[in-house]
Amino acid sequence: MSLIDEIRDTLVVGNAPKVAELTEKALAEDTPVLDILNDGLVKGMDIVAEKWKNGEYYIPNVLIAARAMKQGMQLIKPKLVEGDYKARAVAVAGTVKGDLHDIGKNLVVMMMEGAGFEVVDLGTDVSAEKFIQTAKEKNADLILMSALLTTTMMAMKDVINTLKAGEMAGKVKTMVGGAPITQKFADEIGADGYAPDGSSAVERAKDLL
Repeated sequence: MSLIDEIRDTLVVGNAPKVAELTEKALAEDTPVLDILNDGLVKGMDIVAEKWKNGEYYIPNVLIAARAMKQGMQLIKPKLVEGDYKARAVAVAGTVKGDLHDIGKNLVVMMMEGAGFEVVDLGTDVSAEKFIQTAKEKNADLILMSALLTTTMMAMKDVINTLKAGEMAGKVKTMVGGAPITQKFADEIGADGYAPDGSSAVERAKDLL
């Protein structure tokens, strides 16, 4: 089994120290960084996402695997920057104003990073202005919004309306998700996409772009 395959399989079982050790070894042997990223780390997270979708994995499994992926990413990031590696796309993510829940949002961020997106995580209680300002600064392709409370759902509409009224209109796609959010609601507020969970968020993001 190649080192890359070992990285992939070790990530799937969520052994972070081992992923770091194998990644360092691969770098020491001059393995191409993009091979480590795409065939090792990203492919590993793809398998994890698939297992989650099929009900073989639960949220703790996904979080452990994502932590392992982060360890590998930290090691290869300096090399990616040197090699002018281009992320698949840039996304700005956050939980909307008035809402402090972040487990679902964190999961989506990890899955998106695992799929090769660069994600700027703004955390919770994020205003419409903050979403749009950051999207502009980072030249983002996507704004990802999360809400868990029914009382904060309409904050998503504020973001979309503010976006459509400003200079970033048409330049950035919007996606919404969270427990009370439905496809119908996403359509009503004019969001470009809706996803019920992390792995479908990745698929939907790829479709939108």
